[in-house]
Amino acid sequence: MNGSTSYEVIISYMPEKLREMLAALPREKLSGLMEVRLRVGSGVYFVYSDKTAYLMKNGQLSEAYSENVCPVSVSAVRSIVERLCHFSIHSCRKQLTEGYFVLEGGVRAGVTGAYSYGTEPALCDFTSLNFRISRAVEGCADDIFSRFFDKSIIICGGVNSGKTTVLRELCRLTGNFRKVTLVDERNEISCLMNGAPQNNVGLMTDVLSNISRSEGIINAVRTLSPDVIFCDEIASMADAEAIMGGLACGVKFVVTAHGKSFSDLLKRRETAMLINSGFFDGAVFLEGGHSPSVVREVRRLGNAD
Repeated sequence: MNGSTSYEVIISYMPEKLREMLAALPREKLSGLMEVRLRVGSGVYFVYSDKTAYLMKNGQLSEAYSENVCPVSVSAVRSIVERLCHFSIHSCRKQLTEGYFVLEGGVRAGVTGAYSYGTEPALCDFTSLNFRISRAVEGCADDIFSRFFDKSIIICGGVNSGKTTVLRELCRLTGNFRKVTLVDERNEISCLMNGAPQNNVGLMTDVLSNISRSEGIINAVRTLSPDVIFCDEIASMADAEAIMGGLACGVKFVVTAHGKSFSDLLKRRETAMLINSGFFDGAVFLEGGHSPSVVREVRRLGNAD
């Protein structure tokens, strides 16, 4: 599928009739598309930053849900999962345990349903799918890069605010000429596939995926001598303590955290620790889901000039 767009990658996993309907949609309808979702009982719908549109039985998109929405059957969802597994579900136990697949072009397919019983539960009955389009927005981090070059910063925002997109772009810019390690716990930033990142994260960037953030940070500091470490969604004290250890060794960090305001960051122990350490130079707050990847505010912290 070399040269395929993200949308073409997504529809290639659909059953034939649904694939034909999705392929027939006008290209202008795909502008700004963020997700393609399918759910048994409620149909196929497209998610944009500012709206949701449903696929109708006549092949058109409508922002109003009605009885004319194109239905999605249990067998259709299962057939898509089988395609994701290359028709060998038993060989994809890891993906079905974690609930997602990494596809060509950086597309991620999330799967929901019922987990099996036992010591290693995995999805076995499938109810919905979410294909997320990986968005590279070159230029969205230029100002941040110029203001905080060789500094440690926290990128902050709510759900779907574009934190990962901004982090990926900063990683690309930095990794083109500095030693960078990207700790990509859930493989969301680089979308590593068959040893190669599907997204451009920089020529000199080493990627550690499918490892916890804290362990990845510790391993990177010990073995890769990075100038800068990038990681997404700081969410525990173990993450914060690993970052503090790296900072004490002279490594710079660019991280993201969930929080719409400075007070939100101070309410969480792990981000409050990082802010109060004096090692971080700035906090960048994004607008939100209505304007993904757009900077709303830049706040300089204790270590800033």
